[in-house]
Amino acid sequence: MTDDVTTDPAAADTIVGISFDDAFRAQEFLTATYRLVANGDLGLRDAVIIVKDADGKTTVRETTDPQPGTSALSGGMWAGLVGLIIGGPVGWIAGTAIGAGAGAVSARVIDIGVPDEWVDWFREAVQPGTATVVLLLQRINTSVVLDELERFAGARLVYANVPPDIVQRIRDALDDPASGPLTQETPNP
Repeated sequence: MTDDVTTDPAAADTIVGISFDDAFRAQEFLTATYRLVANGDLGLRDAVIIVKDADGKTTVRETTDPQPGTSALSGGMWAGLVGLIIGGPVGWIAGTAIGAGAGAVSARVIDIGVPDEWVDWFREAVQPGTATVVLLLQRINTSVVLDELERFAGARLVYANVPPDIVQRIRDALDDPASGPLTQETPNP
């Protein structure tokens, strides 16, 4: 029996959400995740941090999805440069405007990380006063990852689309008192 959970590119990706009592601990976990990626023990497609304050207001920071402002600036710069070369000053103005618009639209349309439906679901599912790290994974060296999770005892598993035995092993590593299968209603993207 292998201790690796590998996601077939044609199959659904693995999504795991773990909540922490403070943003510093969540950031420490994210840093540990990047170390696992660097060592080849984890295949990470995206990570999202969702912070929900005591009043229930959430902020979301995605690490992969392009942002409209950045994409508009980049698209405008490159299209403007091409326009300047081809059409002079008028080409520069037209290229900048067209490129900026195309960059902003593409950032809204293209979702290369955690699907927006999942981000919205986690925004609702997490408890106030927590910071939650949501990972979109391709490959997991289960034994190494579980050993690393033991350093984060006290964190809570919010969701994981892995087999029930792995869910329990994650909870055991986190010393998460929850038991049984994850039963929260999940999005159907």
